[in-house]
This record gives sequence, C-alpha cells and structure tokens, in this order.
Amino acid sequence: MEKIIVYGGRKLSGEVNISSAKNAILPIIAGSILCSEKCIIKNAPMLEDVFVICEVLKSLNSSIEVDELENTINIDNCNLKLSQPSSELVRKMRASFLVMGPMVARFGEFKIALPGGCNIGTRPIDLHLKGLSALGAQVSVGHGYVEAKANKLKGSNIYLDFPSVGATENLIMAATLAEGETIIENAAEEPEIVDLANFLNSMGANIIGAGTDKLRIIGVKELKSTEYKPIYDRIEAGTFMVAAAITRSKLKINNVNEEHVKPIIAKLTEMNVEIDLLGDSIVVDGNKILNPVDIKTMPYPGFPTDMQAQMMALLSTVKGTSIITETIFENRFMHASELKRMGANIKLDGRSAVIDGVEKLTGAEVKATDLRAGASLILAGLAAEGCTLIGDIYHIDRGYMNIENKFKKIGGNIIRI
Repeated sequence: MEKIIVYGGRKLSGEVNISSAKNAILPIIAGSILCSEKCIIKNAPMLEDVFVICEVLKSLNSSIEVDELENTINIDNCNLKLSQPSSELVRKMRASFLVMGPMVARFGEFKIALPGGCNIGTRPIDLHLKGLSALGAQVSVGHGYVEAKANKLKGSNIYLDFPSVGATENLIMAATLAEGETIIENAAEEPEIVDLANFLNSMGANIIGAGTDKLRIIGVKELKSTEYKPIYDRIEAGTFMVAAAITRSKLKINNVNEEHVKPIIAKLTEMNVEIDLLGDSIVVDGNKILNPVDIKTMPYPGFPTDMQAQMMALLSTVKGTSIITETIFENRFMHASELKRMGANIKLDGRSAVIDGVEKLTGAEVKATDLRAGASLILAGLAAEGCTLIGDIYHIDRGYMNIENKFKKIGGNIIRI
C-alpha cells in the first residue's frame, strides 16, 4: 500500500497550476453517452475517478482512448450497448450512477448496482429516482440494484426536495433526449452543473438556466460530436489557498475563477489572509496573525462541504475558538480524530465541530478516511513539526492530480512511498 510522508515546518513559495475539475469531468464523460458520435475531452485530469468512470463506459462497449501525456480522452459511443456495468466498478465510485440518466434516455431502460464512494454519510439516490419517475420511467430497487424502464422519457416539471448536484446532473442528462420540455426547480447551482450544460449544449442540447435554481430543458432528437475542455477545479484551488495560509506562506495559484472560489476567499479574508486577484490567478499571503472564524457548509454559492476538512486543519493552527457546522453530510468529521492525533484540539457535537487553535501540530501516523480528509492531513503535515505518515492515500488520488509533485514544486517536503 502506498503512503505519503510529509516533513513539516517549511515555508512554501512560488506558483501552482490548478488542474481541471474532477467534479466537472465525471458527469461530462457520463453525458457523452447521449451522443452516438465521437467526443473529445481536452485538458482532462488523470485521476483515479476518471479512470473508473471510463471503465464503466467501456463495460457498456464504449470505445475510449486516454492519452495521459496530452491529458486527452477520446470517446466513441457509436457501438454502445445496453448492458449492465460491473457492480464492483460502480461500488468504487458514487459518480458511476451518473450513467443512469443518459442510458435510460438513449436506450429506454437500464439496470445498475447501487453506488459506492467515500464513506462520508448517507447520500440517498431517491431524488434521482423520483426525477426519473416524473419523466415517465418505471423505477424499481431491489437486491442491491436499481432498474428503470421507459418506452420514451417525456418532459415534466420536477421539484427537487434538496438541491442535489448528482440528481440535478442525472436529470439534466435524462431530459436532454426526452420528448418536450422539462423544468427542474430547486436545482443545484454549482459551476460543475453549468459546465455539464455547456458541454451538452455544445453537442446540440437545449438547456437554459444552468447556474440558477430553475432549469429549462427542451428535448432534442439527437446530439452531435464535440470537443470540450472542462472548467478548472475550484476545490483544488481552495486546497492550495489553504496551504498558503496554514504554512503562513505566500503562493500564486493559476487557473482560478474568482466567482467559483468566492466563499473561500471570503472566509480566508475574514481570517486576515491577504488575497490579491490577478485575472485567472490569485495570490494568497498567509504570513499574518490569523483570526478564528465560524463556518457553515451550504450548497453553492455557500461555503463548500468539500473544503470543510481543509479549513478544519487550518483553524487548528489559529489561536482562539472556531466552529464548523456541516449541513450537507452527517458523517463528514472523520478527519477530526486524525487531526487530533497530530495535536489538534477539536470537540465534536453532532453536526458541529468546536476547534480551539493550538500553538503547533506535531507529525503522526494518520489515515485518509476520505478524499478531502486526505487533503486536510497533507495540509496539517506541511504545518506540523516533524514527520507525518499518511495511509490510505488512494482516497487522495481520486481527486488530486500529482498532488505530491505540485507541493514539491512550491517547496513542500513530501514524498510517496
């Protein structure tokens, strides 16, 4: 099993280039199912999750070529078949379930295993299934599988009980080839939703209102070939912004959309981190006396749950008391016990974490309990005194491309063994 070793106590400096967004490319690859022609995805991040969803499509007889040198994925779904993807593959990653909507839209039926992914709490698929039912599909769940059938999906009005990103993405894709018009209200507004809509529209879909809570999708008969470049990863950008703050360093971070990281900028600014915006780059100077803050995770444009763990690591090093309230997932504080191994003073109370900053963190042997928890442990290790050994790093590789090399280039003493 691979591990990451971090030797802490060093300042970081220089600049880092952010990769394309994992949470954007996964639905885009799934969305290519709707097109029976070739799609080319440029500047794709070579991540474990990307390889998994490509394998899911290959199991459906998709022809996929991944060029890791050029960061390009060529997808040809002209010979796609109605088959059942391996349950082992689907259980590896929750985003595998995103093939459900496009497969039902294209073939009129589909059966897939219940999804897996990071163990950060219950993420029910009921909103996906309610939406497919509203579009005319007959949905059944049993023996660990979900099956949906429809002679032809038909446009409908759908109101989501919660602005679920995955459900919004699945239903956008399903509605793209449905007959008539579909309205999705209380839709997720994340930038990755906008990116999926832009990708589908580039193939000839008619999706209006992406980025707002009300989407209008006018069904089309078919989609055409496209070449597309996903947006950059706002969570990776946020992780490196926090890296500058936790090591009290100054970094330039490239490929950042200011709009996408506004809630992170707001909290870091409140903490007295100095931030300068330079077009599509951002300079973060954390070499200040930092203030404690309170954070509440919310759907976009609120503070992202995917940055909660990284901020907890940072706040553990800031004098005073901070409170983080997690409203999205009920089991997303597993990193707290690992940070406590490093000397952090964190008390959990239901969905809130009370963090009393300590003078210093110390290196320890810890485990990445999920993707963002792993990132938080790397950040804590960079700030800690001594050596931190991080296990279960396969979680980290799901969402960060060459993370140890990116940190090495800016002065981090980090190695993979």
